[in-house]
Amino acid sequence: MEFFSKVTNYDFIGTQRPAIIISLIIIFCSLALLFTRGLNWGLDFTGGTLVELGYSEPADLDKARSLLEASEFKGAVVQNLGSSREVMIRLAPVAELDNAVVGNRLLTLLQQSGQKIEMRRIEFVGAQVGEELAESGGLATLFALLGILVYVSVRFQARFAIGAIASLLHDLMITMGFFALTQMSFDLAALAAVLTVIGYSLNDTIVVYDRIRDNFRKMRNSTVVQVFNDSLNQTLSRTIMTGVTTLLVLGALFFIGGDSLHAFSTILLLGILIGTFSSIYIASPVTIYLGITRKDLMPIDKEGAGLPDRP
Repeated sequence: MEFFSKVTNYDFIGTQRPAIIISLIIIFCSLALLFTRGLNWGLDFTGGTLVELGYSEPADLDKARSLLEASEFKGAVVQNLGSSREVMIRLAPVAELDNAVVGNRLLTLLQQSGQKIEMRRIEFVGAQVGEELAESGGLATLFALLGILVYVSVRFQARFAIGAIASLLHDLMITMGFFALTQMSFDLAALAAVLTVIGYSLNDTIVVYDRIRDNFRKMRNSTVVQVFNDSLNQTLSRTIMTGVTTLLVLGALFFIGGDSLHAFSTILLLGILIGTFSSIYIASPVTIYLGITRKDLMPIDKEGAGLPDRP
């Protein structure tokens, strides 16, 4: 614990230029991937067939996935629903096959595992529902960013709000670029992971901004760059400890959480690293570039304050 107790003195602002250049290159590559390869939309957005099955004993999900992957139902999402004997399977649309035919083929295929299986429910989710989910997810992200802009502007100052939004857009574009690069299925769980990354990154940025505001009022003879550097160094141990403990939990989800949580944990692992980087090298430098000064954060003295009350 000695590392976390000593005061560091890294010149974060002085090394911002190479960090920003690297970020711009990664963002450019992410945008190129999004325009050329696009996202691999999951069944939540494209539509498909939803099947619920009941097993006579705990279901072997790995066996079910391998059977489906080797068949015409490749890419199916298999997960437990409520208990180990209840299974939900989401299938991509199968051309010219109705629900009854799909259900019979699926049941016959899975029964090769030797387990007794009962069909509980099967229904088709149209692409229109998927389009509505995609629109709702985009609006949720947009409203979250607007809410953050207002919140940071009220709590701190408008320049800080722009720096925070720049940091979050940085995280969002790189995360979406990762989806385009790996062609990982982008479903509702992935959208939840992206919004969680935004929340984590914002929390880290707010902690840094709080310290910057306090130091502007305490360090009267320091320059803006010195205040930002000292604030980043003072919050560094907290940032590292929070990141490490979060990574430990996400590592457990990644390795033993199963396929249903793999995409979610992967995006959060990436997001923790990106969010920590952006709170240091994006949010703070952007705020400095916008011309923040000590005067912007000093309390406003009301006219007549301190004068004795008069009858």
